[in-house]
Amino acid sequence: MDHTYKHIELTGSSAESSDQAVQNAIAKASKTLKNLHWFEVTDTRGYIDEGGVKYWQVTIKVGFRIED
Repeated sequence: MDHTYKHIELTGSSAESSDQAVQNAIAKASKTLKNLHWFEVTDTRGYIDEGGVKYWQVTIKVGFRIED
């Protein structure tokens, strides 16, 4: 079956890790978007405070299938 996908860009953040920042972005998006299928990390950055990483920000492209 042929499908059509749309993709959007999101930025998630986390004080825990870059992986958790991705999870946070996907969890939030899944509350309002249907048919999420894939993600691609496009940018990773963080905030440094007092010599350590304070939090992570990860920008991702998320693809979802457009319903027929």
